[in-house]
Amino acid sequence: MPRLRTVVLLAGAALLAKRALRRRIDASPLWPMPALDEPVSGRGRGSTVTLRVVVADRREPAAGVVQLRLEGTGLPAWQPGAHIDLVLPSGAVRQYSLCGDPEEKDVYTVATRLIGAEQGGRGGSREVHEQLHVGTEIEIRGPRNRFPLAPAPSYVFVAGGIGITPILPMVRAAEAAGADWRLLYCGRHRATMPYVYEAEKLGRGRTTVVTEHESGLPDLSFVGGLPAETAVYCCGPEGLMEAVGAALPEGRTPFLERFSAARATDGTPFEIELRRSGRTVTVAGDRSVLSAVREAVPGVLYSCEQGFCGTCRQTVLEGEVEHRDELLTDEERTDSMLICVSRCAGERLVLDL
Repeated sequence: MPRLRTVVLLAGAALLAKRALRRRIDASPLWPMPALDEPVSGRGRGSTVTLRVVVADRREPAAGVVQLRLEGTGLPAWQPGAHIDLVLPSGAVRQYSLCGDPEEKDVYTVATRLIGAEQGGRGGSREVHEQLHVGTEIEIRGPRNRFPLAPAPSYVFVAGGIGITPILPMVRAAEAAGADWRLLYCGRHRATMPYVYEAEKLGRGRTTVVTEHESGLPDLSFVGGLPAETAVYCCGPEGLMEAVGAALPEGRTPFLERFSAARATDGTPFEIELRRSGRTVTVAGDRSVLSAVREAVPGVLYSCEQGFCGTCRQTVLEGEVEHRDELLTDEERTDSMLICVSRCAGERLVLDL
């Protein structure tokens, strides 16, 4: 009888353990090993969990810019520099920096400028402007932070237009920490620059606003004389970020947050065979796999073009991949790639496409 009781207890314990493991797997369906706190590769994997929020407030902090206050339950905490994915009504996924107060619980604030097709827009900002109104319920993912504020005794922040959105929480954090800081905020017209008055009020003389309409392009020469311990952060158009990087002394680089994927400038040409399509395309050193493939197969799906939404994931049949994404785990990378950012490590890849 004691032996039977022991067997029953062991069987019951095993069943409970199995159920607990199944609950953990269900809670983390994308992770290869649910016992791991972090995947081996692919930063921020846990932030792919989808959350539901409602648009609680909508306003226009500048001409052509819409700010949304998103409220939900149990929203993860965030730090300056973080962004979230908005899953738009069409299914498109777009990334927007959080520009509110990290101390405010269960609230995320984002702002987006309307970018037309003639300016290179892909329709995401128009969808936000035209379809997301107070009361609209949407899905989000995140937050992720690829642009964290590193501890430093002093900071120089450079923002261009809507690039102020991740910078503004950083300025508030630097002010609260008692750090020395300076903000250069650039734009075409004051009327199109969101949060310009808040930035000036917060700066009390440490914020410089430069508009092309009034003063032309900003003078960045001061960046070259900054002390080595000063951290330089920049978010804005590609030209502004390149200019800030060029103004720094040799060997120093700024912390950057891009609106879109960085241009591929460090690659070598290679070929990709699209096995099911029966086509072979050449990917130049300064092009992404996605752009080359879409010329042969226009219907290939994609969204973020920055390597973390997973929409463009393709199966690799042959060849070695140089993975540049921030999503796939080591297990997934054995036979998959995100073609918006990753490249071939050799001369040829074969995709099941």
